[in-house]
Order: sequence, then C-alpha cells, then structure tokens
Amino acid sequence: MNIRFQVACACLIAFSLSACQKDEAAKIPPNIIYIIADDLGYGDLSIYGQERFSTPNIDRLGKEGMVFTQHYSGSTVCAPSRSVLMTGLHTGHTLVRGNRGVNGGQFPLPEGTLTVARLLQQAGYATGAFGKWGLGYPGSTGDPLKQGFDEFFGYNSQTIAHNYYPRELNSNEEIIPLSENKGTMQGLYAPLLIHERTLSFIEKNATKPFFLYIPSIIPHAELFAPEAYMQRFMTTESPEAPLGESAFGPETPYEGIDDPEHPRYKVGGYGSQATPRAAFAAMVTLLDDQVGEIMAKLDSLGIAENTLIIFTSDNGPHQEGGADPDFFNSNGPFRGYKRDMYEGGIRMPMLVRWPEAVDAGSKTDHVSAFWDVLPTLAEAAGIEIPANIDGISFLPTLLEREQAAHKYLYWEFHEQGGKQAIRKGPWKAIRLDVFKGNRELLLFNLDDDPEEQHNLASENPELVQEMLQLMEDTHIEDPLWPFTTKQ
Repeated sequence: MNIRFQVACACLIAFSLSACQKDEAAKIPPNIIYIIADDLGYGDLSIYGQERFSTPNIDRLGKEGMVFTQHYSGSTVCAPSRSVLMTGLHTGHTLVRGNRGVNGGQFPLPEGTLTVARLLQQAGYATGAFGKWGLGYPGSTGDPLKQGFDEFFGYNSQTIAHNYYPRELNSNEEIIPLSENKGTMQGLYAPLLIHERTLSFIEKNATKPFFLYIPSIIPHAELFAPEAYMQRFMTTESPEAPLGESAFGPETPYEGIDDPEHPRYKVGGYGSQATPRAAFAAMVTLLDDQVGEIMAKLDSLGIAENTLIIFTSDNGPHQEGGADPDFFNSNGPFRGYKRDMYEGGIRMPMLVRWPEAVDAGSKTDHVSAFWDVLPTLAEAAGIEIPANIDGISFLPTLLEREQAAHKYLYWEFHEQGGKQAIRKGPWKAIRLDVFKGNRELLLFNLDDDPEEQHNLASENPELVQEMLQLMEDTHIEDPLWPFTTKQ
C-alpha cells in the first residue's frame, strides 16, 4: 500500500474533521474579509463583556471561530493604525505615522508600497475596499486604486468620514454627490450605502478568491444613527422620548454644529445629539446587523466555509461628540482611551472565523498586532511572506500549530508631545513627552496589573534601561515624520 495513502487514512481516522482537514483546507486560498470598526473599544462587544447592549452577530464570529484576548492595533489613532495594517510595518517603520491632512484628504502612502491588498491582488485575488480610507487623497500615490484595490467606495478622507450624512462619497475615481444630504437634510446614511456596495462586491466575486476590506466608520463620532435604530434605545413608554432622555436614562445632550454654512460641512465637525448614549448603542447595533448580513450573504452563495473573516477595531474608544465610554465600560478592564498608549488605547477585540480551518469556540492569548495581518493573510493565501516586515503570521495559532512569538511590540505616537510604548512578555513600558527629551518611563507588569495602576519603574532600573534602548533602536527616523527620541 502506498505510504502516503496509509498516512492519510491514519490521519483521517485519528483526527476526523480536525488536524488533517485543517491542513487540506489551508491549502485552498480562502476568500478574506477584514472588518475594522472605528474607535470601538475592547469592551464594546458583548462577547468581551459589554452589558448595556448586545452584539449577537459579531459574537458569532468568535463563537464559530477564535477569540483573541491579546491583539493590538497598529496605533492609537486612525491613519497610522491603517498604515501599519496595510504595510506590515509598525509605527517605528511604517510610511504614515500620524494623522496629517493633505489636499482635502490625508498624507499618502508612497508609490510602489507593498500593501496587503497589492500582495493579494498580484496573487489573483479580486480586491475591494468599502468604507474609510485615509491613506492618500484622490489621485495621489496613496489612492486606494493605486495601492492594490480594484474597487473602492466610501470616504477617501477620514475627516469627511466624521459625518454620517455627508455631501458626497468617492466611488473609484468619481465623486458621487448626495443631494439628499444638502444643507441640514439627513436623507442618506452613508454606512447603509457603503454596505450595499459591500454586499454587491461579494456577489460579483463569489466564484473566485476575493479580499474584501471593510473599514467601517462606526462608531466614530459624530454619534448619528437612522431613526429606526435610535428608537430601539429610546424609552419604551414613549416612542418620542423627552429631549435628553433615552432607555439609558437621562442623558447629557451634545451641542455640536448645525449651521449648514459652517465649515463643519467641509472639514468634518460633529452635529448635535440629544441622546448620545442611545446613538452610540444604535450605531454599534447597526454594525452588528451588517456583519450578520455579510455572513448571511456568504451562506446564500455557498462560500462561507472557506471564507476567512477577521473583525477588529483600529484603536481604543473615543470621547468625542458626546461619547461616554465610561458608561459603556468601552475599554473593558483596561486603562485609557483613543490617543493613549495604555492598554485601553491599543488593545483591541479580534475575532476570526474560518469554518474549514478554525475550530469553533476556540480562544487564544497569543500576543499579536496589526503588523501581523499582512503575513497572516499572505500565508493563508499561499503567498510567500515578504522579507523586511515587522509582522509574524498568526496562521499557526488559527490552525493550532506551533506559533512563533514576538520578542517585543513597539508603538510611537506623533501627537500630545510624542509617546512610545513597548510590550515585552508581561512587561509594558510607556514613555511620554518624547519631544521634550523625557527619559522617564512608566513600567507595568500586565500579568499582575492589567489595569496599569502600579508603576514599577523605580524597582526595575535595569529593565527600564533595556526598554529605553529598545525604543531608540526600534524607531527609524523618517524626515517626513520627525520624532526625537534622544536628548
């Protein structure tokens, strides 16, 4: 009997639907859907502990796949986090290291950047992005159509994406005016339009491998949701609750800008919201419904089994536009918010479902980050992992194989005086006021102190010096993004 046949039979008998079939499934390039929420905190999903509202569809991804407990974003704000995701390079190396407006959009990725989209496109994947881009204004080198995407629909500018009823959206190289949102009118809710195009992309590409990138704007401020979703979180006694009251009790209204002639409508300020808590819950509920509709579409097309779905968020919860992350415990057990280097600013929920390869109900404490996504998707698609990136594929974790680990993770932040952070094993070091030459670190042991309340720097001087040296060695200076790390 052929030895390979003997081994295959033994494998099937011993493991049935587990190890061997995982190996076989992993050889077939999967469809890939990467969903990234905007400013959604670690605790904003019920599977991670949210109790004020529920997210049953997003939770399904974890229940039918794998829950990550130690996954980190690329940065603590939008553009650099997305640059890290696209390039597999952390913020000490990546090409867009901060939020910077240019020509009505954002600072562009350079021409020829090797993005995860380009890598998959070159391997024969249909590629589409639907949502918020923020890595290059239309026609620039960073335009999504020049960075590996066949199709784009949504907001090119992350500033315009502050408005849920915008005057226009981008469709490939065209600008689509939304006259229904003229002045103060709120006729077309952009996330619904974007979602329609998302489902259409899945239908059009159901018979070939596709990479679908969904950078949703939910739940970034401003806090607006369609009326049908708002009513789910208003008082049950009256469908028209008094101003400033919702199912969450009396609320503090947010006074925004509502003058149609005000620059808000050009530069992305936030509109007023009488019940911001209700609006926040309504927005996340809408996003949850959209994830459910995506899964239903995959089922109807018969392609769910070999579709790899990843759901995560770009950074921690925001406090803008009337948002109340403390009420919702949005950062879960962690300290900090968006723009912080504490865990609440950068530790993200991540759920992965891939029925043919990932065991339902699995969970991992593997420490991973956005710069690991490019090599993971490359390996899943059978593509050689590029050299000279910072990421390590976490595909072995998904397939329950032996997993390589990072020696450490690194972040830098180009606002609020400059910040750096290192995660090495259980240790977390944070450096503030980098631009002033500050050499003092905050040092926490996350195993003993996940809330980062006890600074142990004075008790560990050698470790502090090691962390400082790592920060200086890991950062590579970019004249376009000056960041002084030495006195």
